[in-house]
Amino acid sequence: MPASNTAATQMKQADLTKRPWEGTAKVMRILVIEDDKDAASWLVKGLKESGHVVDLANDGEQGLGMASDGGYDVLIVDRMLPKLDGLAVIKGLRGADNKVPILVLSALSDVDERVKGLRAGGDDYLAKPYSFAELLARVEGLGARKLLDPKDAKLRAMDLEMDLMTRTVTRAGKPIVLQPREFKLLEFLMRNAGHIVTRTMLLENVWDYHFDPQTNVIDVHVSRLRGKLDKGFAQPLLQTVRGAGYMIRAR
Repeated sequence: MPASNTAATQMKQADLTKRPWEGTAKVMRILVIEDDKDAASWLVKGLKESGHVVDLANDGEQGLGMASDGGYDVLIVDRMLPKLDGLAVIKGLRGADNKVPILVLSALSDVDERVKGLRAGGDDYLAKPYSFAELLARVEGLGARKLLDPKDAKLRAMDLEMDLMTRTVTRAGKPIVLQPREFKLLEFLMRNAGHIVTRTMLLENVWDYHFDPQTNVIDVHVSRLRGKLDKGFAQPLLQTVRGAGYMIRAR
């Protein structure tokens, strides 16, 4: 996305010569789809200096073509691109059953825009300006999904099962279709099955908020998730613990 300011003012640049994050993960092949030359150059340089193999596409059409050829561990896709915008790129890939993890970058930081990016099929969303260290942590977190040992890739709680590699959820063998944020919410709850998860824990680990946004975003998502998990079953799994938080039953 063309910027009126330079990449230096649009992003909280870390000192790439120090590289405190270097060597923290396996080498990945990453595709950056970004049309702002300064931002793209800074981003590609940082990723390469962190040990990863990086390709660059300067518009949505080129990016979709390169991503469709496969072979990438993670895509970094700018929200606003020429020829084909970022959401269209993501929808095109997901429509072709391409499950490569995608991090969406955007100067549009309000909640509605984040929701649009995730609903389009993005796995994570990072608003500008951002620090390179945070971006790298998110990218390497997404890339780690491909490195999961199959035996560690499934979470279970009673008759509920989540497959982290195929990103599917079933209850008693019945498929449950979840939006990306619902999946992330359920994953966190299942990793803590049998234990109370507070609202603060959810805000920090599912929404990456380190403050209370004073909205009912958690209540809305929990309600929707509960409807998908428990509808048609005699025994509810997702419980509200009044005054404390939420819990997925472990047994």
